[in-house]
Amino acid sequence: MTSHYDPVEVTPLHADELARTVDDALAAVAAAKDLDDLKQVRLAHAGDRSPIALANREIGALPPAARAEAGKRIGAARKAINEALAARHDELERERDERVLVEERVDVTLPWDVRPRGARHPLTTLAERIGDAFVAMGYEIAEGPELEGEWFNFDALNIAPDHPARSEHDTFFVGSADSGRVLRTQTSPVQIRALLDRSLPVYVVSPGKVFRTDELDATHTPVFHQVEGLAVDEGLTMAHLKGTLDRFAEVMFGEGISTRFRPNYFPFTEPSAEMDLRCFVCRGASASPGAPPCRTCKSEGWIEWGGCGMVNPRVLIACGVDPSRYSGFAFGMGIERTLMFRHNVEDMRDMVEGDVRFTLPFGMEV
Repeated sequence: MTSHYDPVEVTPLHADELARTVDDALAAVAAAKDLDDLKQVRLAHAGDRSPIALANREIGALPPAARAEAGKRIGAARKAINEALAARHDELERERDERVLVEERVDVTLPWDVRPRGARHPLTTLAERIGDAFVAMGYEIAEGPELEGEWFNFDALNIAPDHPARSEHDTFFVGSADSGRVLRTQTSPVQIRALLDRSLPVYVVSPGKVFRTDELDATHTPVFHQVEGLAVDEGLTMAHLKGTLDRFAEVMFGEGISTRFRPNYFPFTEPSAEMDLRCFVCRGASASPGAPPCRTCKSEGWIEWGGCGMVNPRVLIACGVDPSRYSGFAFGMGIERTLMFRHNVEDMRDMVEGDVRFTLPFGMEV
């Protein structure tokens, strides 16, 4: 008869079976090494598919009179398992927190700036400062390829085919010497491209990298940087060139700097000149008899800075510009040389060797 059905006879509800289930659960809880292990134990011994959960489902099949006693047994077993899980969870949390405090401890007495600050290369910042100076005077920044055609690099600049600069002793040819392709030896090809691409008048400066077959030493490098400027308009004269470069010198070396022109020859300018700066260290005083020597200008009182002159009419004609209506001037200075003057850098190799100790003093100027 079902009214006399004894729940003890249902195996999962038997007292010994429940005790074994609880013992297995408590042993698993005690063996959990961390919170992840305990999570798996909780699913195995207190989850929906755990033995205690399956035993609880058997209660529904019992007669009403037998359900109360079975429910008390299951309730007591579940309470023991849940209490063990909660206690072990608290214990493992404490162990984890204590371990984190030890493993992730921060010694606030250690130096905080162990990673050195970065720095931009001074050639980069100086080129940008030069560009800003000319933009303020109304010029535009022009750019061009570093791999150039011979026509742009030589022919359009009135450099004759037999000129020494066009030999392999001075120029990097890409391929053979008759390939017609060179690594630009100056940024003047950018000026030619500007005249061909832009409508007149043209006022551009072109800072950039150039290549020549020089040996690397304290004052030379096969890869260096130049800034060249070009102005083509109606009525330009040497006076406009002098005023422009005087302003450029003031921006680079401070107000009150004196400049002078010395006659020279360049194929692409006529007349041509070398521009000298009055020594910004001794202000020319070292050239006087009996004065203390100056290492910067070698006691000459002047420092050579770069070349300049009025654009040769042949260059204008090559670019389709009427020299009877338009005139222009051009100039070029080495950015490395300017950096050496501004900051007393004695060895150009310091600029290219990548030693962070050279760039760090210049900081992160933007």
